[in-house]
Amino acid sequence: MAVVLADEIDVLAKAKRALAEDVPADDEPYMGEAQLEYFRRLLLEWKKSILSASAGTLQSLQDGPIREADLNDRASSETDWGIELRTRDRQRKLIAKIDAALRRIDEGEYGFCEVSGEPIGLGRLIARPIATMTVEAQEAHERREKISRDN
Repeated sequence: MAVVLADEIDVLAKAKRALAEDVPADDEPYMGEAQLEYFRRLLLEWKKSILSASAGTLQSLQDGPIREADLNDRASSETDWGIELRTRDRQRKLIAKIDAALRRIDEGEYGFCEVSGEPIGLGRLIARPIATMTVEAQEAHERREKISRDN
């Protein structure tokens, strides 16, 4: 699981590096035109990076089945493929969240908490561009989730 999260973070970091000179300033109007354009470009770049990584996985799958002669090598290869496919499944779900964030930008709802309506904050959005809640609302949500899971 750490590999999956690291891969997701690397892809986002790559997208952020591509837009490093356009990072919005704190003194700009919150979710003004410049900030919305930055986040739209960041989300699109992130999505593009994920899709290009997925294309490599798809090409490898089309190249053919695993033909390792040694059973241990075959088992290792199958484990690696399982991890790779789980990573791509997580990224497929992430693309749906990216698309939802892009829709929120188009609808003028991006950057505001879906629970409280308060601004999420630039720092949180830069760290996690698909965030839909403030840190406080997210923590409360996770506490409720943990309590219901424990019952």
